[in-house]
Amino acid sequence: MATLRTDGPPGRGSEGPTGRAASAIPEATVARLPVYLRALHGLVERGIATASSEELAVIAGVNSAKLRKDLSYLGSYGTRGVGYDVEYLIYQISRELGLSQDWPVAIIGIGNLGHALANYGGFVSRGFRIAALLDADPRLSGNRVAGLVIRHIDELDEVIAENGISIAVIAVPPHAAQEVADRLVAAGITSILNFAPAVVTVPEGVDLRKVDLSIELQILAFHEQRKTSGLPQTVLRGPRAVRPVREDPVNPGEFDYPSYAADDAAPAAAARYDEVRPA
Repeated sequence: MATLRTDGPPGRGSEGPTGRAASAIPEATVARLPVYLRALHGLVERGIATASSEELAVIAGVNSAKLRKDLSYLGSYGTRGVGYDVEYLIYQISRELGLSQDWPVAIIGIGNLGHALANYGGFVSRGFRIAALLDADPRLSGNRVAGLVIRHIDELDEVIAENGISIAVIAVPPHAAQEVADRLVAAGITSILNFAPAVVTVPEGVDLRKVDLSIELQILAFHEQRKTSGLPQTVLRGPRAVRPVREDPVNPGEFDYPSYAADDAAPAAAARYDEVRPA
């Protein structure tokens, strides 16, 4: 369970008491909040000021009862006969997700994937700013990507400290991922998004999210096979928030890879799913 604030400015619907009362919120709900936020931004772009729970649920791909339950953790219950104030709900969710502040992010590994992430313009509008790019290949040091100078990995501690970074993205080959994670943790990073197709362990207190596109493609392949064979398909729900892995650390070996820019730093997608059979 995560702890989120359930207060807000008075006078905006059934917002609950001011005074910042805290409420435990399920991690599955936390994982759905960004989905709701994306749906709400879509409504704003269409000029829609209010939306019912049913309308928002359809866009977000959940049922309305679950959506109302999720939003109730934020102290937001909407207005009967009117629905939710879209702009204010964006404010509530953004506040609870910590997106009302600027989050500097470091990307480790400036190969094809690292380049793509560094050049992606959607992070800024969601509260994230790419503040540092690092790679082990000395030939890349000093080059510019998306207006940022690539620094050598040996400057990691200095870069993290001078930019106040607590979130880092790993976009390196799989054999380098654990060593990079260890160095990030030692440098003070407390949240890691891992794109490397490898199992990475981190100590308690460090949040780890894994993105593995190959896993997602394998799941799609499973369903395609079922479609062509006529076998019943499995219904997948999710994804859930991924807790930090707490296993015995795997010996990563020597930090001896020549570059993080290798092409085998394949992007990766998703987390864990509940698997249920259709009725």
